[in-house]
Amino acid sequence: MSTEFLDALRAAIGAEHVLTEGDLSGYEQDWRKRWHGKALAVARPADTGQVAAVVRLCARHGVALVPQGGNTGLVGGGVPDPSGRSLLLSLRRMNRVRAFDTANLTVTVDAGCVLQALQEAVAAQGLLFPLSLGAEGSATIGGNLATNAGGTQVLRYGNARELCLGLEVVTAQGEVWDGLSGLRKDNTGYDLRDLFIGSEGTLGVITGATLKLFPRPAAVTTALAACASMEQAVELLKAARAKLGAGLTGFEVMGRFALDLVKRHFPELPQPLPSAAWTVLLEQSDEESESHAQVRFEALLAAALEDGLIEDAAVAQSQAQSNAMWHLRESITLAQAQEGLNIKHDVALPVSSIPAYCAQADAALHAAFPGARIVNFGHLGDGNLHYNVQVPEGGDGAAFLRDHEAEVNRIVFDAVQSFGGSFSAEHGIGALKREELEQRKSPVALGLMRAIKQALDPQGLLNPGRVL
Repeated sequence: MSTEFLDALRAAIGAEHVLTEGDLSGYEQDWRKRWHGKALAVARPADTGQVAAVVRLCARHGVALVPQGGNTGLVGGGVPDPSGRSLLLSLRRMNRVRAFDTANLTVTVDAGCVLQALQEAVAAQGLLFPLSLGAEGSATIGGNLATNAGGTQVLRYGNARELCLGLEVVTAQGEVWDGLSGLRKDNTGYDLRDLFIGSEGTLGVITGATLKLFPRPAAVTTALAACASMEQAVELLKAARAKLGAGLTGFEVMGRFALDLVKRHFPELPQPLPSAAWTVLLEQSDEESESHAQVRFEALLAAALEDGLIEDAAVAQSQAQSNAMWHLRESITLAQAQEGLNIKHDVALPVSSIPAYCAQADAALHAAFPGARIVNFGHLGDGNLHYNVQVPEGGDGAAFLRDHEAEVNRIVFDAVQSFGGSFSAEHGIGALKREELEQRKSPVALGLMRAIKQALDPQGLLNPGRVL
């Protein structure tokens, strides 16, 4: 069967774009090098028509299919299993910006368009596409939508879901749904767009998207502020919202140990504030002028200092300084990797509950694993923490992961659940959190999800073993 299938695949998209030999680790292994699979082949279609042809062949021959964008996911959702029986469908060749509609403030792109390339193309039009995340140099729009990516500007602009107006999707039967609408209002039945966004390639293959654009702000101002407690960081967020309103576009929090790791592994990166329990990175976008933005920002921080919400602050005086502040935040993940293997979490909570959650989870983890180091940072403005656990100093990271990951996860996720939170804020479910979903999602919700999966993919060929 595989020979006949592969021959048909080569005829459909060109033999040079069906890879079966050589080093395929860039497709078969995730970027964390935690998930290692084996593909029957890697198919690299050039357009939506070729994707549809590939999916029809998979349906006809009963071959499972794993869609993949930039392969930057964190939950094992975009790599094949080790069986060697799944086709890896890479969308990286589909990287065109199809059309701008500047009057409608939209852009239509291929699913394989790299996020950073899109940001640059939009900027050349004098506009803004605000989705921004650490992997934007390789993450693709299709992957961003399939996982409903978040990033650093959710506070003002929302997740990937809120930035998408229309989709083009190849169904499990190889049909093409053209929903590339630029409409802000369309109440003509079920919202199919939202069904496919966040479905992680289990319901259909996203091949194109129409996305919202925004005017570029006249000025962007960035600052760091030191807080003695998470309670103070939350109070600072309330004050920033009251003072800046919709101008507040970023509010990130970084724990002391997270920045200590950056200092240890990247000592060349400037840290303009003394070490504090929590360091907040704030950003505002202003529609008036740079001087107006600077005055408002400095007034906010001066009041916060007087009210005892912060201990110190530093306002970027140039774009270079602003970039350096963001580089600190973005280097935490890299510093963790340099320190060794760790147990990653991506949790969402009501902002009001975050101080109590951190206190409860910290205490439970330290009681169970004395010396465990907690790398806590993330998007405090929208209630999303990357609450990661590093092995005690000098310990074996691989052994800690192997022996204690399940119990660490239980402690972290039990605390999240007790505060009405979610154990997956922006990374998705993939293979990593599938069992967790089974245990923690309501039976009614799981039943509805399975019914949708059965209706849209009755053969179960789209990204099997992921999510459900």
